[in-house]
Amino acid sequence: MVGADGEGGLKGRAALVTGASSGLGRATAVSLARAGADVSLVARSEEELKGAAREISATGARALVVPTDLADEGETGAAVARTVDEFGRLDVLVNAAGTDAPGPVEDLDAAGWDRTLSVNLRAPFLLARAAFPRMREAGGGTIVNVSSVAGKKGWANAAAYCASKFGLTGLTEALADEGREHGIRAIILYPGAMATNWGAFSPEERQQKDTAKAPATQVLPPERVADFISWFVASPPEFVLTEGIVLPIGEALP
Repeated sequence: MVGADGEGGLKGRAALVTGASSGLGRATAVSLARAGADVSLVARSEEELKGAAREISATGARALVVPTDLADEGETGAAVARTVDEFGRLDVLVNAAGTDAPGPVEDLDAAGWDRTLSVNLRAPFLLARAAFPRMREAGGGTIVNVSSVAGKKGWANAAAYCASKFGLTGLTEALADEGREHGIRAIILYPGAMATNWGAFSPEERQQKDTAKAPATQVLPPERVADFISWFVASPPEFVLTEGIVLPIGEALP
């Protein structure tokens, strides 16, 4: 799958992708680059980001490595500013980074709760807040927030993760409503289990399954989900999709 305009359909556009050092974030950054976009790579690990940047450079697109602690408000704002300084614009924001603090509620400490909500919910808010005026000035843009099936159904021993992903739904819907008059689209994706050893399993299921070795009917290749994101980003601006549940064929709806 390529962008709606074919190969190079995102030529001249700039994207910022969080969680770009591995998994779905990295796959999305590469997919956007293959469609022609320049990409700002945001995550904590500079070395892993450099590896992703080399992969993107091979596509002919430009890559900017921006090591960032997404729990830090100053660093998130700086990531957006650096992207605009480097590429002259910001058309696409993909919030793909995520973390978790698994365990029963009675054992969950406040620090784990705060860190999970900070990365999974607060950071997308901070990045969207910084990106919004850039997109408005440019006449439009696209924000993609990556949730999980855990954003549709609560799981035991995953209170912080589920709360952050349920909250991300509300944030995305508000962004879509506020952005409509400015040509800014916002979509939330609820992927099922992916072949990343993280997946979207409940904590108990994560302990029992190695998603990288699971049958193809039970897991999603992150590259396919990434291509779906690129397709939506490259679709005509009047095409609006506010949410999508993306599951392997063998997984039931949450």
